[in-house]
Amino acid sequence: MTKNRAQGPDRVKEAGLACEELRAALKAAGVVLPSLGLDPVSCSGSAPLGLIDLGRCNIATARALAAVLRPRETAR
Repeated sequence: MTKNRAQGPDRVKEAGLACEELRAALKAAGVVLPSLGLDPVSCSGSAPLGLIDLGRCNIATARALAAVLRPRETAR
Protein backbone atom coordinates (compact mmCIF):
# COMPACT_ATOMS: atom_id res chain seq x y z
CA MET A 1 0.00 0.00 0.00
CA THR A 2 1.11 3.53 -0.64
CA LYS A 3 0.56 6.38 1.75
CA ASN A 4 -1.86 9.04 0.60
CA ARG A 5 -0.12 12.40 0.88
CA ALA A 6 -3.16 14.45 -0.13
CA GLN A 7 -4.35 17.02 2.38
CA GLY A 8 -7.72 18.68 3.06
CA PRO A 9 -10.10 18.93 0.10
CA ASP A 10 -7.58 17.09 -2.11
CA ARG A 11 -7.77 14.15 0.28
CA VAL A 12 -11.56 14.03 -0.03
CA LYS A 13 -11.27 14.23 -3.83
CA GLU A 14 -8.74 11.37 -3.82
CA ALA A 15 -11.03 9.33 -1.57
CA GLY A 16 -13.88 9.90 -4.02
CA LEU A 17 -11.73 8.72 -6.92
CA ALA A 18 -10.57 5.67 -4.96
CA CYS A 19 -14.18 4.87 -4.07
CA GLU A 20 -15.19 4.96 -7.74
CA GLU A 21 -12.19 2.78 -8.68
CA LEU A 22 -13.27 0.26 -6.05
CA ARG A 23 -16.89 0.38 -7.23
CA ALA A 24 -15.79 -0.29 -10.83
CA ALA A 25 -13.47 -3.15 -9.83
CA LEU A 26 -16.17 -4.77 -7.70
CA LYS A 27 -18.71 -4.39 -10.52
CA ALA A 28 -16.29 -6.05 -12.95
CA ALA A 29 -16.06 -8.95 -10.50
CA GLY A 30 -19.84 -9.15 -10.23
CA VAL A 31 -20.07 -7.66 -6.74
CA VAL A 32 -22.15 -4.62 -5.76
CA LEU A 33 -21.83 -3.02 -2.34
CA PRO A 34 -25.02 -0.92 -2.23
CA SER A 35 -23.83 1.38 0.55
CA LEU A 36 -20.31 1.99 -0.79
CA GLY A 37 -19.47 5.68 -0.54
CA LEU A 38 -17.55 8.36 1.27
CA ASP A 39 -17.98 8.62 5.02
CA PRO A 40 -19.45 12.12 5.40
CA VAL A 41 -18.14 12.68 8.93
CA SER A 42 -14.55 11.88 7.98
CA CYS A 43 -14.79 14.18 4.95
CA SER A 44 -15.64 17.28 6.96
CA GLY A 45 -13.79 19.56 9.31
CA SER A 46 -10.46 21.34 8.99
CA ALA A 47 -8.40 18.17 8.47
CA PRO A 48 -10.63 15.66 6.65
CA LEU A 49 -9.51 12.04 6.52
CA GLY A 50 -11.55 11.08 3.47
CA LEU A 51 -12.50 7.60 4.62
CA ILE A 52 -14.44 5.22 2.39
CA ASP A 53 -17.44 3.50 3.97
CA LEU A 54 -17.89 -0.01 2.59
CA GLY A 55 -21.32 -0.18 4.20
CA ARG A 56 -23.40 -3.21 5.02
CA CYS A 57 -24.26 -6.07 2.73
CA ASN A 58 -26.39 -9.19 2.78
CA ILE A 59 -25.08 -12.75 3.10
CA ALA A 60 -25.06 -13.38 -0.65
CA THR A 61 -23.00 -10.24 -1.29
CA ALA A 62 -20.56 -11.13 1.50
CA ARG A 63 -20.07 -14.56 -0.03
CA ALA A 64 -19.64 -13.12 -3.54
CA LEU A 65 -17.03 -10.71 -2.21
CA ALA A 66 -15.22 -13.50 -0.37
CA ALA A 67 -15.21 -15.60 -3.55
CA VAL A 68 -13.53 -12.91 -5.63
CA LEU A 69 -10.99 -12.17 -2.91
CA ARG A 70 -10.01 -15.79 -2.40
CA PRO A 71 -6.85 -16.81 -4.27
CA ARG A 72 -7.70 -18.80 -7.36
CA GLU A 73 -6.40 -22.33 -7.46
CA THR A 74 -3.97 -22.90 -10.28
CA ALA A 75 -3.90 -26.04 -12.40
CA ARG A 76 -1.11 -28.37 -11.38
